[in-house]
Amino acid sequence: MFQKVLIANRGEIALRVIRACRELEISTVAVFSEADRESLHVRLADESVCIGPPARRSRTTTSRG
Repeated sequence: MFQKVLIANRGEIALRVIRACRELEISTVAVFSEADRESLHVRLADESVCIGPPARRSRTTTSRG
């Protein structure tokens, strides 16, 4: 079985993965950009690692239309 899971996602999916891992007693590591530093998935993960500034163009910074 896994001992630790790396979560390279955010939002609801990341929270579901963290909750499932907790039920299975598997540690979690969330990777995040500086823009997501205060996100819930970062706070709930057992460990978190900042991977730097946000990408110039990402889903959170582009407008749809």
